[in-house]
Amino acid sequence: MKAAVEQILARLRDQNVEVPADEVESRMRLLVEKFGVPEGEATRSVVNYFLKEHGIAPASFVARKSESLKVGEINSPSRWIDLEAKVVELWEPTSSAISQTGLIGDETGTIKFVKWTKSELPDMELGKSYHFKNVVTDEFQGRFSVKLNRTSGIEELAEEVTAAEAPAGGQVQEMKISEIAEPARWIDLRAKVVQLWDPTSETISQTGLIGDDTGVIKFVKWTKSELPDLVEGESYLFKNVVTDEFEGRFSVKLNRTSGFDPLEEEIEVSPQEAKFTGSIVDVQKGSGLIKRCPVCRRMLTKGVCGEHGKQEGTYDLRIKAVLDDGLKVQEILINRERTESLIGISMEEAKTMAMEALDHEVVRGMIEERLLGRYYTASGPTVDRYILVETISEVPPVTEGEADALVNRARAQEAI
Repeated sequence: MKAAVEQILARLRDQNVEVPADEVESRMRLLVEKFGVPEGEATRSVVNYFLKEHGIAPASFVARKSESLKVGEINSPSRWIDLEAKVVELWEPTSSAISQTGLIGDETGTIKFVKWTKSELPDMELGKSYHFKNVVTDEFQGRFSVKLNRTSGIEELAEEVTAAEAPAGGQVQEMKISEIAEPARWIDLRAKVVQLWDPTSETISQTGLIGDDTGVIKFVKWTKSELPDLVEGESYLFKNVVTDEFEGRFSVKLNRTSGFDPLEEEIEVSPQEAKFTGSIVDVQKGSGLIKRCPVCRRMLTKGVCGEHGKQEGTYDLRIKAVLDDGLKVQEILINRERTESLIGISMEEAKTMAMEALDHEVVRGMIEERLLGRYYTASGPTVDRYILVETISEVPPVTEGEADALVNRARAQEAI
């Protein structure tokens, strides 16, 4: 937050606008912490707000001179910069709002780029080098990217820019699932299809869990990959899949450049089932009636997806809770079907409750009333810190007689 405030103050000073730092910080905290606006978008909003307050049109501010940087020098969002870089990878756009997306790079590194459809900029070609003018840096979950909009420009360079070595098109390393530690890495995997789930979007052909002797991981096979269907229980050599990360959980994606071959030998999968009994002590934020991005299925915050911008969204119902057995805690994730069964309310009824109250949080409040303090046994596969609940049942409360028996037993042990 401090770095963002300093950037805003510096950008305002460029326009001879002086604003107290505490006013900037207060407005940033309101947008980011209370309303959940991504920091990059909040920064632009705060800058535009103070410019308008001082009679300066935001458009004239955007048109200012941008600074020239190398990819490796990008360390903060909302900076307007120039880059000379080579197109290292081109990916399939996941939304009609995106014209092109992929990786660009120079000798200092590579970075994701997004060229918005509304920018009306010409398409770039894989392997060619360009001068990118007036692009804006962005950041999501610690990863930087650059966005090209209507104020940006692209000029092809006569001389090729030397780009840092990128995984795609180069050597792809074969890894174990437990060795996956970073996103945007192209790898090979030998794994068994542990579970297949129902796809939640037409853009997804198949999704579920794959595993090896070191763990399990979520996979997504995009419809546009045009790859054949995987079979649950079969083992494969997955080639040129790309790692991804969301909220600290890794996954792998299969696109048009990916492939897989059936294996004759069966891959042994480490035990991934877990069972935990305890009292529900917390129903976490993000539980209840939520909206998801129709493209990537991430939860929307104030109607905004961190990856795909403002979206209408599709409704979902879930519970993220914490079980405590007195010695340790375990986070659990309960999907729509099991949430409906557990709390005795359908998603349509939850939507009606929220609309009548004009507040989605009323559903989470109802869930808390019904679950907090009760004891449950939950079981299912583990993915990172969560148990993905497949079965959950309430544990009958301890009777007064059972409690007395436990106390007497404890006293007897002390007397020995």
